[in-house]
Amino acid sequence: MPESQELSRFEAHFDAMGSTYSVVLYGDHRERMEQAASAAFQEVQRLDHLLSIYRPASAFSQINRQAAQRPVTPAPEVFKLISQCLQYSRQSQGAFDITIGPLMKAWGFFQGAGRLPTPDEVAAALANTGCRHIALDETAGTVRFDRVGVEINPGGIGKGYAVDRIVEILRHRGFDRALVMASSSSIYALGAPPDEPRGWRIPIRHPQRPTLASATEVYLKDMSLSTSGAYAQTFRAGGRAFSHIMDPRTGHPAPGMLLVSVTAPRTIDSEAWTKPLFIHGRSWAAQHLPQGFTAFFCEDGPEQSWGWLP
Repeated sequence: MPESQELSRFEAHFDAMGSTYSVVLYGDHRERMEQAASAAFQEVQRLDHLLSIYRPASAFSQINRQAAQRPVTPAPEVFKLISQCLQYSRQSQGAFDITIGPLMKAWGFFQGAGRLPTPDEVAAALANTGCRHIALDETAGTVRFDRVGVEINPGGIGKGYAVDRIVEILRHRGFDRALVMASSSSIYALGAPPDEPRGWRIPIRHPQRPTLASATEVYLKDMSLSTSGAYAQTFRAGGRAFSHIMDPRTGHPAPGMLLVSVTAPRTIDSEAWTKPLFIHGRSWAAQHLPQGFTAFFCEDGPEQSWGWLP
């Protein structure tokens, strides 16, 4: 009997961390697949309680409340995540920034609507933005902020980290064919589906018609894909459109790009790198894209340039 007939498909969805997570599994035992999906959901719930800035008892919330007054000692997992974010900031020349929260608030994106802030509001938010304000003590495992008003936010890496953790759980439980998605913007493809040896077929939304068309598609196999698009949250003011993808160096939404997708071996990496590539653009990416990564760009303007790197 062909392999595609021997394996059954199982799919589950659950909401956590402000996203909808989906798990598609192929296997020969439904109860095992249900148990694996349940374990995945429990892990995302754990991460939500650990990282969410909307939960006062979370590790990130406690750091935000206390780190400007004294060094805070979070769990090693949290310390490692923050350290990784500072590395992304260094590699991206400051375009990735875990302290972007004050700017997002100034521009109204925490409420989802968006607003045009005054120059003074932008300046005040910029003063509290920047990974230079975070001091990590590797020996003591502590986090300290150098000024009041600094905040850390897992928004740039949280979904990718959760997807990677789900994949680890599925692998530990013996699954080698699975697709894990967080709101369709952070994805990991484990193995390939039985009927497609090239991998899991993933369409990338058209940035100007995201619900109607695809810009391109990719087949993923033991690889992640993350996408940042200007269509996700935008507002118009003064005849201009402003997206939620903020340049932490200028304090303003990044112009000139419609969409960036990144493939990488880990989902936390692909999610983190979409923002710097969106901000810096294709020419910068040609020089700085990490080895083993690829990136798809949809640039704005009269001569739209769409395509993959490398």
